[in-house]
Amino acid sequence: MFGPMAPDPRHAPLFEPIRVGNKLFRNRFYVAPHCSGLGVEYPGAQAYLRGMRAEGGWAAVNTEYCAVDAESDDAPWVQARLIDQRDQANLRLMVERVHQFNALAGVQLVYMGADHTGFVTRLPAGGPSQVTSAMSGHSCYALDKRDIRRIQRSYVEAAIRARDIGFDLVQIAAREGFSLPLQFLWKYWNQRTDEYGGSIENRTRFWRETIEQVREAVGDDCAIVAGFCLDSFNDESDRAFKVSDDGIAVVELLDDMVDLWDMQVGHLEDDVSSSRFFEPFWQRSYIEQVRPYAKKPIAAVGRFTDPELMARAIKDGVIDIIGAARPAIADPFIPTKIFEGRGDDIRECIGCNICVSRFNNGGGRIVCTQNATVGEEYRRGWHPERFNESEMAEEPILIIGAGPAGMECARVLGERGFANVHLVERDDHIGGHVNWISELPGLRTWRRVVEYRESQLRKLENVAVLTGQNLSAGDVLDYGASTVIVATGAEWDPLGANPITHAPIPGADADFVYTPEQIMLDGIEVPGERVLVYDCDGYFMGSSIAEKLASEGKTVTLVSPSDQIGSYLFFTDEGGHVHHNLLKLEVELVPSHVVTSIERGLVRGHNSYHSGKVSEWHVDSVVLVTQRLSRSTLYDELTRNPELLEETGITRVLRIGDCLEPRVIAESVFDGHRLAREIDTSDPAVPLPFIREQRILGWDADAYDGELTHTLPLEVSSQTTATVQSRHDRCADAFNSIRHG
Repeated sequence: MFGPMAPDPRHAPLFEPIRVGNKLFRNRFYVAPHCSGLGVEYPGAQAYLRGMRAEGGWAAVNTEYCAVDAESDDAPWVQARLIDQRDQANLRLMVERVHQFNALAGVQLVYMGADHTGFVTRLPAGGPSQVTSAMSGHSCYALDKRDIRRIQRSYVEAAIRARDIGFDLVQIAAREGFSLPLQFLWKYWNQRTDEYGGSIENRTRFWRETIEQVREAVGDDCAIVAGFCLDSFNDESDRAFKVSDDGIAVVELLDDMVDLWDMQVGHLEDDVSSSRFFEPFWQRSYIEQVRPYAKKPIAAVGRFTDPELMARAIKDGVIDIIGAARPAIADPFIPTKIFEGRGDDIRECIGCNICVSRFNNGGGRIVCTQNATVGEEYRRGWHPERFNESEMAEEPILIIGAGPAGMECARVLGERGFANVHLVERDDHIGGHVNWISELPGLRTWRRVVEYRESQLRKLENVAVLTGQNLSAGDVLDYGASTVIVATGAEWDPLGANPITHAPIPGADADFVYTPEQIMLDGIEVPGERVLVYDCDGYFMGSSIAEKLASEGKTVTLVSPSDQIGSYLFFTDEGGHVHHNLLKLEVELVPSHVVTSIERGLVRGHNSYHSGKVSEWHVDSVVLVTQRLSRSTLYDELTRNPELLEETGITRVLRIGDCLEPRVIAESVFDGHRLAREIDTSDPAVPLPFIREQRILGWDADAYDGELTHTLPLEVSSQTTATVQSRHDRCADAFNSIRHG
């Protein structure tokens, strides 16, 4: 698989084959089921996303959660489905793409129960008991025994459909606080008094029967995986599902029936544990408690990026297989890089959960702060480790600003073979605002954004990195570059203009009012005891500044015009943990309030929904986290005089990242990556079109995907992928003739 070389002996256990039922894992790397926002609606994107992990060396690659019945609809969140032949047809492409690279393909079967919404199908869903879901806000009907048999048939029929299109692993999931088998297991959901409720044996009955029926239907052809939440984690009530009691009992009851345990701990917000609150493989102590009772192999996630930690988990016998979701999103080639001794080339997950946030928003596609190519493998033809050469490779390129966008743009241009790329940064270190953001409480791992790009840029002899140089417009004109890319970032508005008023806050120019940069970058110590932080951003900055100041002994009031403090943090599944920390530090949380004026010692405001409901806060200092403004002065000066640019030989001035539009780090990295991929076009400021996978009535199959924009070859693995390949080839030929004609 990896060629004749051998891995570092310390990591050799990671590459030992292991049998799972009648399937052979070629190594110990397993991409756990995770959401992508692709489902069966975007079959090409789904196939190439999952296939990239198989190409990167993972032994097995799973889908996201996959509905077995139309009642399992939880729109706007995006599931895969195996309800009928149409779903089979679209997921077949993923199976074939994974098999092309000699990996096993797995599917996670679920029925959402009370966590359904019915927003698309308008159907009710059943649960062990009639309770309302805190996640979806919907209730359910209590399943009678005829309903139970019907839903179990849905599982069996979905498993047969999975088997028929080539899936190797079929998981019946009881994970992450959702799915019907888990709802039967947990007293939190299950209030029954018949043979499906009460004792742990009874509460396990639905899952056991379902596994039995699925195994009988497909067990000779597929390995059966039990996706199991060992412990409800943060539930301290007498109904809590605890590993030391219920978890061990379930493993004892089911171990003889399954081929692989895929274990995790807690609800979704715990399982997708943010690096702000959880260390890698924090689940170890839970798994150790059931290990003596599990004779079958155990896979588990742990935000594994360190080969030493992975190897130790295997050597110690805690788990048998390394599970990963977010690390595989950040770098699909982790197994290959470990095998080849290139650990320093691993693009480590930073645990920011921006990937999770897009799914939780409902309908968003997968993204990653570290890996700009994720989700773009098919529609843009991007490969994380391969870059097409350019006919313009001799053109001198100057990039001004070495933040996330500038670093990524320089790296990709270097990988593409551009011979003369200069990355110039005014500060003494590259990294831009990530350098000081990573010093906020809990955000140390975010510095990996810088560390990865620093290490890669050092290996690119064709990219010169120059720090401590603050270029003026005149300096740029005299530099000698033909293409100039401005990546000078953004800064927090010191006058407090915000999304609510679009105007400065009266009094914001006072000497006791600060921005995050002044505190973190300039090192200003906020005077006084009482501090008000006004957060109109809703992501990590406001709460992080509040936590920092409260940890330093300040009495902090955190005000937000939104109904939730840090509203976007609930999409990254950090909101609950952030609130817990802030309340523990006795930060006063004031949602749904607008700040209207600032005076020395006094801040005034009112309720977001009633201007007559006024409030006053007596404070010594104020920190404004209201909106960011692009630092576009240099770009504006350069583009003001096109004739002067022409005289100095500058053919193009472009801008990327926050200099263009302040965004999350992931989008700045993407912006720099996209420009570097597409800089050969006549106007790279305008993104190339991409495959939308949109059904267009009256079009034939060859025209279905629209226009392709990349030039990388995509190999054919089967008749299905041959059709996709044919469309790619024709579009690529047409695009090349247009671009080079």
